[in-house]
Amino acid sequence: MAQATFFFFMASVFVSPSLPYFRITIIDQNSRRGVPLVEVKTVNNIRYHTDSSGNIAFYEPGFMNQHVFFFIKSHGYLFPKDSFGFHGTRIHVKPGGHVTLPIQRINIAERLYRITGSGVYRDSVLLDLPTPLKNPTLQALVLGSDSVVNALFQNKIYWFWGDTNRPSYPLGNFHVPGATSLLPQEGGLDPEIGIELKYFTDNTGFARPTAKMAGEGPTWLSGLFSFRDRTGEEHLLASYMKVRNFLEIYERGLVKFNLQTRQFEKLVTYANVTWPLTDGHPFILEQSAHPYIYFANPYPLVRVRARMTDILNSSHYESFTCLQAGTLAEHGKLDRRSDGSLNYSWKPNTGIVTDDVQTQFLKKGLLQSNEGLLQLRDAQSGKRIRAHRGSVYWNCFRKRWTMIAGESGGTSPLGEIWYSEADTPLGPWAYGRKILTHDRYSFYNPKQHPMLSKKKGQILFFEGTYSHLFSGNDTPTPRYDYNQIMYKLDLLNPKLILPVPVYCQRSNSATHTFGTFREHSADHLPFFAFDRSCSNTIALFETSQGRLQPSVLSDNKPHPDRSANQPRFHAFPIESKNVPPAVTLLYEYTHQTKSTYYYSTQPQSPEPDSFNPGTPLCYVWPTHSTFPLHAFFSTSFSDN
Repeated sequence: MAQATFFFFMASVFVSPSLPYFRITIIDQNSRRGVPLVEVKTVNNIRYHTDSSGNIAFYEPGFMNQHVFFFIKSHGYLFPKDSFGFHGTRIHVKPGGHVTLPIQRINIAERLYRITGSGVYRDSVLLDLPTPLKNPTLQALVLGSDSVVNALFQNKIYWFWGDTNRPSYPLGNFHVPGATSLLPQEGGLDPEIGIELKYFTDNTGFARPTAKMAGEGPTWLSGLFSFRDRTGEEHLLASYMKVRNFLEIYERGLVKFNLQTRQFEKLVTYANVTWPLTDGHPFILEQSAHPYIYFANPYPLVRVRARMTDILNSSHYESFTCLQAGTLAEHGKLDRRSDGSLNYSWKPNTGIVTDDVQTQFLKKGLLQSNEGLLQLRDAQSGKRIRAHRGSVYWNCFRKRWTMIAGESGGTSPLGEIWYSEADTPLGPWAYGRKILTHDRYSFYNPKQHPMLSKKKGQILFFEGTYSHLFSGNDTPTPRYDYNQIMYKLDLLNPKLILPVPVYCQRSNSATHTFGTFREHSADHLPFFAFDRSCSNTIALFETSQGRLQPSVLSDNKPHPDRSANQPRFHAFPIESKNVPPAVTLLYEYTHQTKSTYYYSTQPQSPEPDSFNPGTPLCYVWPTHSTFPLHAFFSTSFSDN
């Protein structure tokens, strides 16, 4: 952190009065660091954008040594209005002058810097300010790069991108440029301030192809992962796609990186281009006697054993799905048991039900709303979120799986990014919080970087592709468009306290044991609540009789009747006036003859002849799925 602090301190105090530029620095009003990608526009529509240090080197003949009004805006940030309602300010500009302007961050995640493209620190260079990169203006002649995949391999981070632009011609590298960087603990930059990339280049200095597979059209990579075989040898593998026309994938397969040639070599071409769906960002999960590779896109619904013989054999890949074994989503054949319930299980050679497919099945009446596996909702409004690509990783700080994913059909096309947590890779992914927003701009394929996280996962770093593609915006942002931008997410932010499952162990309908971490015998998930204190919430304890009691009585005195020192969960009291629209009341039902209790978000008694009418206890979040718990926690894998 000292390295980052020193860099931004130096950048904020050093100004050369001999330079012709007027320096405008936009800083986050809370963190006080420079904000990249802030648009500063004159009255006659001359647009500037802050570089990765938050700087603009302003110089316009005829504008110097006088007052100039600047409109100021940025995705997920808000500059205050003046007396006439304009978001901006009037500044007296002069050569060698400097002004620092704070801007309010609306985004929960904090924008840090641009990773790829030209002019990352253009304005800082013009202003003769220090920058963290050895080459702050143009690395490997790369002007723009599509989505990233990366993995830790040979104690370095290996990075690979999609289609990449160059200065000398509109057509660039369509066969996967690549680079490496050092881990921070091995001499690399602090991820707070930048990534020092070392590209694989050709004899012109341009980022060269690393995966030029034969056939028409570009080559794309996905599903990049490294693993060690039984001999201890480490391998870097990925799935490749050949693309033609407009996003038509006509060939898929598996490739392996050759350290000597620094090229990917083809291992397997899959017979079926729609299976296996080894897209997204994989992780390796140790369970039972064998590790597995899960492919998250964004939900990790495909897996294979982490051994070469299985990885090379497409019939050994499994999908967690409710489709009939051996069928694909377009066949529309659901696997139902004799009682009508859906059989979600791991099945080889079978398609997956993505968020879009689940939506189609609901519209066709093939699924009921409570039968779908994918139930992600906005924790504030309760609105369904259709997740579109992203990544999932285990987080030691939260002791849960974290997902950062884009949204399909949000307030901007592919420009909204959400954070969510779950107890297993499969879920339940129930409630999330928006952490990034964009105004008519796309920010797609977000990728977490767990190898860069800090404080045991409290501080996450992730990036995505900033592009006007798919957004309907015909005004690309100079230098930033079609490039990767890094963000920081602090999981201690109180806005990221999300409702988690409250599990229940019951031997009969009237005996409960509650907890926010599932015990082996827990068989029911009646509702969701907070697992920690939050503004305007109360703690709920469980008495020795299995009754839930708030931490304070109505007169704000501690409640004397509780058997545990630790609360079971936290919720909004019934007196709350401004609860999120997504919550619902939790009712307590008392047995008419026994000292037993039943809790439900349903306002009707489960057994009217045995229980008294329900009494509202607190506000919690409802469960929207009848999905059986054992399926979430299943680790079975068929032997092949």
